[in-house]
Amino acid sequence: MTQTPATPHIGARRLPPLLAGLAFIALGLAIVLVGAFATAHYPFDFDRSLIVGLRQWHGPAWLPKVATDVTALGGGVVLTLVVVIVAGLLLIQRLWLTALAIALASLTGGWAIDLIKGQVLRARPDLVPHLVEAGGYSFPSGHATSSAVVYLTLAALAGQVTPDRAARRYLLVVAVLLSGAIGCSRVYLGVHWPSDVLAGWSFGTLWAIGWWTATAQARAAIGGER
Repeated sequence: MTQTPATPHIGARRLPPLLAGLAFIALGLAIVLVGAFATAHYPFDFDRSLIVGLRQWHGPAWLPKVATDVTALGGGVVLTLVVVIVAGLLLIQRLWLTALAIALASLTGGWAIDLIKGQVLRARPDLVPHLVEAGGYSFPSGHATSSAVVYLTLAALAGQVTPDRAARRYLLVVAVLLSGAIGCSRVYLGVHWPSDVLAGWSFGTLWAIGWWTATAQARAAIGGER
């Protein structure tokens, strides 16, 4: 008699190699930034050089409009809509634990960003005119951090309930590219120091991995979510 292979347990997969690699890079960046803040005054030399260099470069005529559109993908309204839509889809599929984890990760991530900004109190760059309106403190970049928190967490947690390996990789690659483009747009538009963006990427990546681990453990503890 031919036996039907058992369905793999959702969420029991190991940390995806791409996510593990990002964690290593994010941790390294975090250590470097902490050391730099402890031993030097900011903005750092590379902060100034990159902002001034980008503005002197100018780039093609269409780039400022594209950068403005890309940066909007990391704004609060867009990110909230994305979280609500994805969480709703997961609830329809009865993946309630994943939906709850995505909502909580995004909400608490926003609180953490506000808390850090209020502690560091770093001013925004004033070396070049800002190409978009931006208020509040600069460190870490809210757009870079929030986009990494939301998009990477969505991709990481959705990957736990997506059996197809190619689909999981696609989700992570798209999340990385989106977060990267949004962070770069903030520097190009002149509203953030590069170190603000690097810190945001590092925080968001480690945040996503933390929630990936917590959600996988919770799912294993309760024996699934359906």
